[in-house]
Amino acid sequence: MRRNRRAAVLLLAAFSVSGTRTDQRAATSRDALRPGSGLSRATSRDDAASIARAVTAAKAFLATLNDEQRARAVLPLNPTTRKVWSNLPTGTTMQVGATERNGLKLGAMSAAQQDAALALVAATLSRGGFQKVMNIVNADQQLEVASAPQRGAGNRVRFGRAEYYVAILGTPSADSRWMLQFGGHHLAINVSMAGRQSVLTPTHTGAQPAAYTLNGQTIRPLGSENDKAFKVINMLDAAQQRQALLGYEVRNLVLGPGEDGKTIQPEGVRASTFTSDQRALLLDLIREWADILDESAAAAKMSEVSGSLADTWFAWSGSTTSGGLAYFRIQGPTVLIEYAPQGNPKPSNDHIHTIYRDPTNDCGAKLQ
Repeated sequence: MRRNRRAAVLLLAAFSVSGTRTDQRAATSRDALRPGSGLSRATSRDDAASIARAVTAAKAFLATLNDEQRARAVLPLNPTTRKVWSNLPTGTTMQVGATERNGLKLGAMSAAQQDAALALVAATLSRGGFQKVMNIVNADQQLEVASAPQRGAGNRVRFGRAEYYVAILGTPSADSRWMLQFGGHHLAINVSMAGRQSVLTPTHTGAQPAAYTLNGQTIRPLGSENDKAFKVINMLDAAQQRQALLGYEVRNLVLGPGEDGKTIQPEGVRASTFTSDQRALLLDLIREWADILDESAAAAKMSEVSGSLADTWFAWSGSTTSGGLAYFRIQGPTVLIEYAPQGNPKPSNDHIHTIYRDPTNDCGAKLQ
């Protein structure tokens, strides 16, 4: 237990703020996709090792819990439980009708149990993915600190780190299928695992505030997603941009939480019209979501997406000037990504929702 706790603390210290390691990890994933890189030989070993780490971390986390806590943290894996996830804060009714997330929240754990819970999340994701997750959690803590003084006595809505839940659906195993959920306001990580395979979809990432200062550094949890998207839209020629631009305003995610199993008609410009440089930029944008998962699984996913990139669509609504307000969507045979600024009555770049799905494999539908 002491070793697992120390590992979690070190991970939090290393990845609570943005650094250069994300770029280094992304470069490694790109290299792995090059022909002749040895990906097919290495992936099987890497996948097995990744799942083994997750299983070990899950068992270590469960060993810290008492019987009552364990009964909340571990649930059956079935079509009902795996759909209970949301981006909404504690104190609201989720899109699927539930009033509470699956699992046990960090605020109901001791410090050692929290360390073990976060070590489990870290073991399941890539280093950069865990960093992104913690940046989102830290943003929500900022929101809680800012909003709590104005909250009415009868207001049950709560933000912040204490309101993030960990749930294990099924039995952690290197052979059978199980699922890890970690989520709270603006975050819903759903990782399905079976044998040597792991699937990240559906997953929601968001941020409010979208930029904040922590330990003297400016943090933008979804800054790369925003910046890379504007690079893509502005690298398109005039004809491609006309196709990409939707003729209407999009104010929210179309296939967000509560929309599991649904599909929409592709819109925008087809990537088959892209130059090689434009395709590379689009793939680099998609990586911001795929790379949340461990490196070997992310590389396999990117290889799959790259193989059907010609049948992938890119759609845009809003300003094309970097820093402006814009919604975008990427939709292909095995990927759907949406990015939508939020706000009432008007959207703001300081409040972002995104969704990442695989219409063929959400919740690990294809896992055996």
